[in-house]
Amino acid sequence: MPNVQLPPKESNLFKRILKCYEQKQYKNGLKFCKMILSNPKFAEHGETLAMKGLTLNCLGKKEEAYEFVRKGLRNDVKSHVCWHVYGLLQRSDKKYDEAIKCYRNALKLDKDNLQILRDLSLLQIQMRDLEGYRVPPNKMDYEYSELILYQNQVMREADLFQESLEHIETYEKQICDKRLVEEIKGEMLLKLGRLKEASEVFKNLIDRNAENWCYYEGLEKALQLSSIGSFLPHGTLEERLQIYEEISKQHPRAISPRRLPLNLAPGEKFRELMDKFLRVNFSKGCPPLFTTLKSLYYSTEKISIIQELVTNYEASLKTCDFFSPYEHGEKEPPTTLLWVQYFLAQHFDKLGHYSLALDYINAAIAGTPTLIELFYMKAKIYKHIGNLREAVKWMDEAQSLDTADRFINSKCAKYMLRANMIKEAEEMCSKFTREGTSAMENLNEMQCMWFQTECISAYQRLGRYGDALKKCHEVERHFFEITDDQFDFHTYCMRKMTLRAYVDLLRLEDILRRHAFYFKAARSAIEIYLKLYDNPLTGENKQQEINSENLSAKELKKMLSKQRRAQKKAKLEEERKHAERERQQKNQKKKRDDEEEEASGLKEELIPEKLERIENPLEEAIKFLIPLKNLVADNIDTHLLAFEIYFRKGKFLLMLQSVKRAFAINSNNPWLHECLIKFSKSVSNHSNLPDIVSKVLSQEMQKIFVNKDLESFNEDFLKHNAASLQHLLSGAKMMYFLDKSRQEKAIAIATRLDETIKDKNVKTLIKVSEALLDGSFGNCNSQYEEYRMACHNLLPFTSAFLPIVAEVDSHTVALNHTGSCDVLANEI
Repeated sequence: MPNVQLPPKESNLFKRILKCYEQKQYKNGLKFCKMILSNPKFAEHGETLAMKGLTLNCLGKKEEAYEFVRKGLRNDVKSHVCWHVYGLLQRSDKKYDEAIKCYRNALKLDKDNLQILRDLSLLQIQMRDLEGYRVPPNKMDYEYSELILYQNQVMREADLFQESLEHIETYEKQICDKRLVEEIKGEMLLKLGRLKEASEVFKNLIDRNAENWCYYEGLEKALQLSSIGSFLPHGTLEERLQIYEEISKQHPRAISPRRLPLNLAPGEKFRELMDKFLRVNFSKGCPPLFTTLKSLYYSTEKISIIQELVTNYEASLKTCDFFSPYEHGEKEPPTTLLWVQYFLAQHFDKLGHYSLALDYINAAIAGTPTLIELFYMKAKIYKHIGNLREAVKWMDEAQSLDTADRFINSKCAKYMLRANMIKEAEEMCSKFTREGTSAMENLNEMQCMWFQTECISAYQRLGRYGDALKKCHEVERHFFEITDDQFDFHTYCMRKMTLRAYVDLLRLEDILRRHAFYFKAARSAIEIYLKLYDNPLTGENKQQEINSENLSAKELKKMLSKQRRAQKKAKLEEERKHAERERQQKNQKKKRDDEEEEASGLKEELIPEKLERIENPLEEAIKFLIPLKNLVADNIDTHLLAFEIYFRKGKFLLMLQSVKRAFAINSNNPWLHECLIKFSKSVSNHSNLPDIVSKVLSQEMQKIFVNKDLESFNEDFLKHNAASLQHLLSGAKMMYFLDKSRQEKAIAIATRLDETIKDKNVKTLIKVSEALLDGSFGNCNSQYEEYRMACHNLLPFTSAFLPIVAEVDSHTVALNHTGSCDVLANEI
């Protein structure tokens, strides 16, 4: 009966057994043992049996004593009491060596037991085991170890490399994390130029973990610098490859020593190594193979070699089940062809050859229609093509093959949100959220920010600005809560001495709003507030008025009827959600929520209708902008968003500050070009500025425009970026902005599709299409239709360029087309 916890009654009896033993009341002790062991539940209780044996030994019944003690030890071998008693029995028979072993086993199970330690030390001095008597128990103090590592971290951050190395070597035995000790040694030896020693350290680390790329990088640095200095002549390639070959022989199952040489080897050597690498992985079936090799796709030479090898494999496997028609021996299993086709689908998808990618993935699905990865890849291809509805269809098919897979469930929900299918995405997530509450609310409670940021984008595309802003503020609250949660760690980390993790926490909290989730939410919030400032929602019929332009009476009647039905449905849905919220508030009050309410009061409820009808949208936008300016100043979008806000507020010096900071990051940015021209135009239109402001603006703008007028500046921009569609689009917009009579030329520049254009991808083509629709070039419906047809010929599967079906109501197209463009441009 190992690890049996005695109930209170029997536990008290056991304590009395110990007391009787200490007071030499052995017969009373045996009575109490009998009382415990007579209970069928505890008839085999190890510690009681051991104490009965010890008591019998004191009464001179040695054979019975050994029998009971050994039986107790068998029943509870992990009890320090049983081992201690067995040691006492051995000591009473003068078997001191055996007794020492028993005491040591007991001490392993209860390291802080002073009585066992005392008994052990007496036997050690009796046996003259002076070394054992002198050495204290080997107790690793985790807190002390953390303190030492923190001290060493401070030394390294202060560039005290020699002191850090000496410190880590001095206290090495007191540090629990032996791997980190070796990593610090290797790093410091490299910094100090002791390369031979560093190479030995990194070799030992590779022996410990042959898949850590950082160890190989350290070993390469040590060996390169030790032999040839800091530059690599051509003769060193063979040496570097030889290192990996030797390691690969020592660790034949490791992937890294076979993968990393592919970064180094050129030409025929690359072909040879890649051929071996691919064959092994295709034969055993390695789904993430393409992900492992994707970083090699910077080289056109390596791309062509990979393509040639894998397409040859596919052709040969189809005909003879070998990688090459000249091979003999054991044939490849049927799954090898499957993984080759899967790889080729990923390969051509990466290169933008979507038709080929679809051909290969369809062939793989035809052979194996039950593999999730194939449907996942097909959905991904359609996403890259720009057909999000079709992507959702295949991702849903993938998740239906394994409804218990949370990753594929989340991916399916994400694709649905990108296709503006918010309700369907919520239903998809509800499979993994808490029962009794809506998925949307539960995901908010769990701070599931990937879902919330995708919701923001979806609501923004649909023009549901209130709902989008609600999600933006929810994300903001998450970051506030994370900041507030620091209080829980200030005392805890100091008490537990987790100083390195604590310092990392403080540093993270200082830059918390640099996180991509916050940036995405803040950017969307600013864009929405800018839109609400430009087109405020003054009444319920405002959106109707916008949508009803250019519609016939019959179309308008149908649209109004649809809107009424949608409003009624939305109202019923809102009432249902409200009732559900009330029920949850009554039945599911949590202690933490109560404590928060007592400490900080109730949080203000976020009501979408109020949020989208805010009185001062620019001030609200600035609240989201300030953290970005403080923490994400290296991102050009931060300063361009700031410009858009200050442009509307008429703050010329702040506008200048924003464009100057953006100009310092990337002077050739297309959005910056638009901002510069709008800024310069605005300055020239305001002749009543204070003299000092005009002087500052004039001096600074002269540095940017270099004495050129706006038209010349724009022409130069177009000339220098003649092969970039994004730049041509911005330049064409500004051409029309500066001179409305040049509409035809501006549209011709923006809609170029000749071979010289480098970025003719789905994203940029849709941005041009969107610009033709949103009035950036005035009224140009005929030009848009011509451009759509040209893009459809170029990208036949992209839904944004598909011909408009006659049966679909024209007003539905007008309402949804721009949203579809936004989806693709922002998310592909």
